[in-house]
Amino acid sequence: MSDKKFDYWFGVPRKEIKWYPKIDPAACIGCGLCAVICGRGVYSYDLVTKKPIVAQPYHCLVGCQTCANLCPVGAIEFPPPEVAREAARKYKIFIKVKEILKEKFAEQLIETAKEYGKEMASDRKG
Repeated sequence: MSDKKFDYWFGVPRKEIKWYPKIDPAACIGCGLCAVICGRGVYSYDLVTKKPIVAQPYHCLVGCQTCANLCPVGAIEFPPPEVAREAARKYKIFIKVKEILKEKFAEQLIETAKEYGKEMASDRKG
């Protein structure tokens, strides 16, 4: 089950960034929470062992650790956060994010500026 939408992270081939979960099978209690909550299909669930498995590691969103944060026994681990931060620096993700923000919120910024202009004009009159 390959999903092409997860093949890139801000234009960077996802497999270039070593960010994905690992499960400690000795600690895992098989609750399956990680397999259910992950919206990117990183996990599958082995019905024989009754434990989750990392089936699509590169579907994991770089920097996300939601599954590990919610694991009731701490059986999921990730690389240190610096791995994600370094990838963001190396691939100039912050510059790409700024461009996306401009595109995404340009209309909102224009509307805010118009409202501010109206308030300023009203204050000058009053």
